[in-house]
Formats: sequence, structure tokens, C-alpha cells
Amino acid sequence: MKILVAGSSGKMGQEVVRMIKNTPEFELVGGVDPTLREISGAEVFPDLASALRQVRPDVVVDFTTPKVVQENMEICLEAGVPMVVGTTGFTEDDLARWQERGRENGWRAIIAPNFAIGALLMMKFAREAARYIQRAEIIEYHHDQKKDAPSGTALRTSQQLEEVLGYQVPIHSVRLPGLVAHQEVIFGLLGQTLTIRHDSTSRESFMPGVKLAIENINSIEGVVIGLEGFLFSHTPLEPSHI
Repeated sequence: MKILVAGSSGKMGQEVVRMIKNTPEFELVGGVDPTLREISGAEVFPDLASALRQVRPDVVVDFTTPKVVQENMEICLEAGVPMVVGTTGFTEDDLARWQERGRENGWRAIIAPNFAIGALLMMKFAREAARYIQRAEIIEYHHDQKKDAPSGTALRTSQQLEEVLGYQVPIHSVRLPGLVAHQEVIFGLLGQTLTIRHDSTSRESFMPGVKLAIENINSIEGVVIGLEGFLFSHTPLEPSHI
């Protein structure tokens, strides 16, 4: 698969570039970065539109910023190029609108608030716990350079819990140096609490999920939100892949 990385000079973009280079079935055909920071073995373009004019990727992986990502999605939709989107900052209305546009235009995309396998399991276990404990709150912790708050993962967790509990679960956001990406869902009953927590201590933790999304981009229809459908409907990943 020929892959173009938008946001290739960012911290997540650099991890994605390394993962692609280390995956035999993937080919890195370029990066997109306004500063034109070089990538070994691939050309870097100043913007996505010019990149698509010169290379025809099978998929664009986007780890840019909340201000840029939806412009990039417009460009890819117009060009008919599928996307894997890890950039957060979408509202529920944004996601619903993109799902509708994907159906109308026959365009494929996977938008995932979190690509870490453990984070997906954290959300799954929290949803299960909510069947038995009706009071919960979410605390999410991220590095101080993160552009959005609450995080996409926290918003998606709250949405999933709301489907079970019937109310919007409160979210508390912490932004401090030294953090990467962490979240806990705290459930409370009289005399006891239950905490379900996930910690990403390195951005490598997101790469198996990015790889899974790329591998499944041609098997979907329209715009899919989250990786749960791929992870939990397939044979579990081997430990070496996680």
C-alpha cells in the first residue's frame, strides 16, 4: 500500500513514518509538512493538495491539527483518496456530518480518537462496568502541547457510557509536561470505587492501531469512527503484534 503522511514532522507523524518504513507491505510515498522538514527516502510536500497532484497514494494518514484536519479531509474527499485520521478535535456534529458525506460520496475514512489497543480495551471495560455501577467520572491527562481538551478519547468514552447510563459523564482534563496520554474512568458506589485506567508512556503504543486501520481501509464503506469494530470482531492480535 502506498501511504502519504500528513503531519509527517509531528511527534505522531514521525512515529507513523517509522512504522510504515518497518512494514514490508507498506510504501511511504511522501510526507506533508509546511516547514518541509525532510524525511529520509521520501519527498516532503508543503501542502496536501500539491502532494496529491504529484503522488497517488492508496491512503492518507493524517496526524495534523484540529484546524487543518477537516481541510485535508475535504481535499481527500474531492480526490477520492481514503484517509486514516488520528487528529482529534471533532465535535459529534462534525463526525455525523462526515459520516453522511462519506455515504453520499462513496468516500472511505477511519477516524479514531485513540489507536492504542489498551485504550480501546479500557473503553470496552468501562462500558461493561457501567452496567453495574451508575456513577462515573473521567479524568484524562496529556502533555501540555496537546491542542484540544477534552481529548477525543475522553469524549468518545463519555459518549459510550452515556449510551448505558443515560447521562453525560463529567470529564476533567489535565495538561502537564512529562505526560503522554493517560485516562482513568472512576466508578463510585457507597463504600467503594472502581478505577479503570490506561497509560500510553510512548507514542509507539499507537502504531499497532494505525497499522490495523490502514490494513482495513479498503474493507469499509463510508466513514467509520473508532477501531472497535476491527479489533473486537476479529481474531485477537497476537501478543507480539501488540
